[in-house]
Amino acid sequence: MNRSIALRGLGTLLLGAAVAGCATVAPVPYSGMASSAYMAPDKSDASGRVPYRYSTQVDWRAYNRAILEPVVVYRGREHQFGDMSDKDKATLAAYMQTRFAEGLRGRFALVRERGPETLRIRLTLTGAVANTPVLGTLSRFDVAGAVYNGVQAARDGEGTMTGSVIYGVEIFDAVTARLLSAYVTKQFPAAYDIKATAGALAAATAGLDKGADALMAQLN
Repeated sequence: MNRSIALRGLGTLLLGAAVAGCATVAPVPYSGMASSAYMAPDKSDASGRVPYRYSTQVDWRAYNRAILEPVVVYRGREHQFGDMSDKDKATLAAYMQTRFAEGLRGRFALVRERGPETLRIRLTLTGAVANTPVLGTLSRFDVAGAVYNGVQAARDGEGTMTGSVIYGVEIFDAVTARLLSAYVTKQFPAAYDIKATAGALAAATAGLDKGADALMAQLN
């Protein structure tokens, strides 16, 4: 029994060290995005999910069509993919294209030609972090992990050893090319979303689900 307790204590200690050592990846103003010069820190965002934003007074109800450009995978020096493979980046970009198109179809007619009452939306995938295999799930059940993740869940923060996704959104008037809104955001699943810990890209895709919903909430 003593040995079991000692091993549990060691596991808790190791997990605590891992949690403490996890560096949180934060979005930056990406110079390669056309709107970067317009965006400023968003002090109204207490969640930290949208640290930079540009906004204008827009009556979104005046628009009923949208052009969704192909998702761009950011290649600038400030990208935040770490050592993620090009294959995984392409997988996330494809999922992002599909998921955001599905969301937009619930509110807009998706078109290819510029015209009146039409938005042009550009999505730029700028970074992503994969889940830590096995440990991401186990940390939800370890004593130390449960405490930490409980705190994070209460504050809508990131869970331990869980992935995330970072991207930029730029929205233009399709006819005038005027920038209406732009922001960069980091999205991740709820700290106790166990399903999002299974699979390397599960948390990043769950973050894209949240991001698509957030965009539609803005445009409705």
